[in-house]
Amino acid sequence: MPGANYGIDAPKLVQRFAVRGGLLVVFAAVLYIVNRRTSPGTALALALACGGIGLGFLATAGIMIWSSRIGKLRVRDEILNGIAWRGDETVLDLGCGRGLLLIGAAKRLKTSRATGVDSWSAENLSGNTAEAVMENAKAEGVADRIRLETSDLRKLPFGDKTFDVAVSGLAIHNIPVRDQRAKALAEIVRVLKPGGRVAIFDLMYPGEYAKALGELGLSDVKVSGYKFLWCLPGRIVTARKS
Repeated sequence: MPGANYGIDAPKLVQRFAVRGGLLVVFAAVLYIVNRRTSPGTALALALACGGIGLGFLATAGIMIWSSRIGKLRVRDEILNGIAWRGDETVLDLGCGRGLLLIGAAKRLKTSRATGVDSWSAENLSGNTAEAVMENAKAEGVADRIRLETSDLRKLPFGDKTFDVAVSGLAIHNIPVRDQRAKALAEIVRVLKPGGRVAIFDLMYPGEYAKALGELGLSDVKVSGYKFLWCLPGRIVTARKS
């Protein structure tokens, strides 16, 4: 069985950076070769400028690929290692993608299952399908410990006080409007059992999440330091439902 593949985040953006970077580097080389005899100083300066920008694009694409292949797995482990697992928790992963957090949580369970919810957008993650999650779960040996639902994060198909743990990684920021993100956070609180724990890793809005969770009545709200993946600052927000 091949190993799990958790995909490339923002694949079209990575592709654009890589293509533009490659073209600029080639253009810089051609520019220098064509003009090096007639205007060597100018040719070198222009080539260095264009080539530098191109290398910047390529470096950004490389960092984004590293973040998707290695960096986010490290953050996944940090999130899950911060939870004191018994092994019988009911777990919900909001925006589970190809199962990174979902499967990581399932591997820590003994007598229960983890549930993943997603709308399966390929814009935000390459190969983002329920079938890909199941393939990864089989590769990780936990296919019998997960289940999947297709749903909007702002209207979860679960009853109140259903889950002991709710996790989410790089999903809620894809909801573009603040009050709609607040609805997703309110849904998390609704489906958590008293004493339940939440951990969210995301870009751009962690401070907003922390404030909203506190206003929704959660306690022990904490925000981690910055984690610069995908060339953007991300943070982990954790809290507990009283």
